Amino acid sequence: HPATKAAREPKNREGVIMPSIAVDAACSGNPGDMEFRGVLVDTESLLFHRGPLKEGTNNIGEFLAIVHGLALLKQKGLHTMPIYSDSVNAQIWVKNKRCKTKLERTPETEKLYGIIARAEAWLRNNTYQNPILKWPTEDWGEIPADFGRK
Repeated sequence: HPATKAAREPKNREGVIMPSIAVDAACSGNPGDMEFRGVLVDTESLLFHRGPLKEGTNNIGEFLAIVHGLALLKQKGLHTMPIYSDSVNAQIWVKNKRCKTKLERTPETEKLYGIIARAEAWLRNNTYQNPILKWPTEDWGEIPADFGRK
């Protein structure tokens, strides 16, 4: 999204590991329409985009983005490429293989809960070596996968 690129111009991205991917999520409302995506850090080219999904939360989107990134990198044989996320919560959830959302389970959220269950199952049934790293927004500016809606 070139329109948001200027807002994301890095202060100094010294220390960014290349190649790597960055993931992020956006949500209109909480809960609301949620989407997530992953991009290559160096070129900001889109690797995947999912959503919008109804009745999601930003934390769920951040969790699903990391898991989707891990699965994609494993499928492509890129076992050591890092994934950057600016969500500490999502990183903890992935490490614990559990999406600890407080989102109420309703008929409206059932589809999303199915996607969460598949992501948790993937984490339980797969191993990965890809480092999941915190994107230091205060040092490097917005994460390249940011949706630019702040």
